[in-house]
Amino acid sequence: MAEKLKFEDLESSISSKHKSDDKFQAVGVIGLGVMGHGIAQTVASAGIEVIGVEKNAESLKAGIDGLSRAMDLEIRRWGMTTSEKRAVMSRVHGTTDLAELRGCDIIIEAVDENLELKRQLIESYYSVGKEDAVFISNTATLSLSKLSQASRRADRIIGMHFLNPVPQTPLVEIVRGMKTSDETFELVKSFARRIGKTPVEVFEYPGFITTRTILPMLNEAMHVLMEGIARAEDIDTAMKLGYGMQTGPLEMADTMGLDEVLMWMETMYHELGESRFRPCPLLRRMVRERKLGKKVGEGFFKYNEDGKRL
Repeated sequence: MAEKLKFEDLESSISSKHKSDDKFQAVGVIGLGVMGHGIAQTVASAGIEVIGVEKNAESLKAGIDGLSRAMDLEIRRWGMTTSEKRAVMSRVHGTTDLAELRGCDIIIEAVDENLELKRQLIESYYSVGKEDAVFISNTATLSLSKLSQASRRADRIIGMHFLNPVPQTPLVEIVRGMKTSDETFELVKSFARRIGKTPVEVFEYPGFITTRTILPMLNEAMHVLMEGIARAEDIDTAMKLGYGMQTGPLEMADTMGLDEVLMWMETMYHELGESRFRPCPLLRRMVRERKLGKKVGEGFFKYNEDGKRL
């Protein structure tokens, strides 16, 4: 695990920088699961200090180890060098104390897609952190306005929907809540560019652009498989070659995590009540059987430890 950051040193470093750059000197990332450690890697790769927060020491170790393994895989694929990995790891500092984000002006949460959990996290952060800090939620489906309802700084709460794998995907959706200020939006748009992402502005609506558009296709591909129309391999081959997709819909779902896909579909179905978002029974069965995709080695396809199809 990277050495714990000394916050007095960090704050001294920040104060010595030009004011225009202050907010990009250190970023807090809450939750170091697959999305969280991907965000941490992306931010640290841009030369920014990252303070990663997890709920306990065990989860923190798992998150840091997951980040290390993900970069080892990139090294094996010639996607990065060992020295680049060392540089990233030197900028990622772990803690289980939310109060240690008090020196950060930008906070990104990447916890489970649960409205109440995220609300509580926002409230907890603003009780110990900077009152004018920007709090970014990495949500795929939830309402930013609902998330910020109980906050006294609703103007500083905004969404950044990163897509997995975060380091390799150049897009990020910036989602404005009803009370998100223009100043907050402009700052986060600049931050997105600073970390190498192309930002697209989205006004709040369930599923935003990418999630709302992709879920019906994934769901339909699962129905095609369930109804015995074609094998999983042939469904993905047809979509890749027929429409120029880099990854077929079933492998894409495996990459996202089938439990995550199910949760997104259930949220969208609850919010909009449209049948196109009603989860395919096959998806529910896969999740019950814990065949969750690449992260466990089996979903619609089987994978090795490097995430390659077997």
